[in-house]
Amino acid sequence: MSVCAAILALEPYQGGKPIGELQRELGLNNVVKLASNENPLPTNPKVIAAIEQAASEVGRYPDGNGFALKQALSQHLSVAPEMITLGNGSNDLLELIARAYICSSSDEVIFSEYAFVVYPLITQALGATAIITPAQNFGHNLTAMLLAISKNTKLIFIANPNNPTGTMLSDKELYEFLSKVTKRVIIVLDQAYIEYLGAAEKALEWLQEFDNLVITRTFSKAYGLAGLRVGYSICSVQIADYLNRIRQPFNVNNIAQSAAIAALKDGEFMRKSVAQNQSGLSQLAQGFDELGLEYIPSSANFIALKVTDAKGLYHQLLQRGFIVRLVEMPNYIRVSVGTKNENGLFLNALKLCL
Repeated sequence: MSVCAAILALEPYQGGKPIGELQRELGLNNVVKLASNENPLPTNPKVIAAIEQAASEVGRYPDGNGFALKQALSQHLSVAPEMITLGNGSNDLLELIARAYICSSSDEVIFSEYAFVVYPLITQALGATAIITPAQNFGHNLTAMLLAISKNTKLIFIANPNNPTGTMLSDKELYEFLSKVTKRVIIVLDQAYIEYLGAAEKALEWLQEFDNLVITRTFSKAYGLAGLRVGYSICSVQIADYLNRIRQPFNVNNIAQSAAIAALKDGEFMRKSVAQNQSGLSQLAQGFDELGLEYIPSSANFIALKVTDAKGLYHQLLQRGFIVRLVEMPNYIRVSVGTKNENGLFLNALKLCL
């Protein structure tokens, strides 16, 4: 049987190695995972209570339209519920957007040299043409992205804060960029880590001015719901309608919806997550400074660390029970922020490996 050539050329996405897998491979009892940018805090008790209550209804299909969660998001973000599309994680939304606007192999998708690995995967899987712009100080070079726009450009992906570098574009830079991009090109602003900034930002206001802007967000990071896979997009009512036409029915399960509603209501857990992350970033940065290591200052919940031999160090750390992430940047590993104790143990292990 034949399959699309674009699929044959794809390398499957590899997530961070699971803790159980490393325990089985090496017979380790204590493993610290700092690879997948997860929230290291214990699961929110209010979320657990919502999950337990929702569990009694697992024999029934979830609300396919996600009415209650959309209402909660609408109130939380001060946007119309018709502007919200729910997804099985924000990755689901990224793919839906691409499927809605990529129609042929000549269609072009622009993203940065160092950006979320899912962007090239989606582009290749749909048979479109990837236009990769060179990074600027490890982040997005918006000038290069503007110059890369052609008559075939359909989508531009921008992650802010960026993964895997942790770099951050200012509101001023982004607004000027939006103002210069032709309205026929869809701009996807991926804000998976936006909550970690702990401050108000302007992107939601821009939706009133730019009909070609789609914002994607997730409950997997600061909200601590990575295992439930629930994300959402905010955009014009017209684009939301297109996304909902191709969205799989019941793509967000009822337990995930209930948990997300509970998470939205608990501002105290979010404040703890943000404070813990800021403290963890400082702890890791101080440790790297003491070891004389270079790193990219981060606005997310991870740090990209420069090393001499990334693959060698990665495997040395695995042997000691620490899982970090190899990234698509030469001589860099990405380290997620853990608890204070996990960060300290990692820094001690790192020192022994160097």
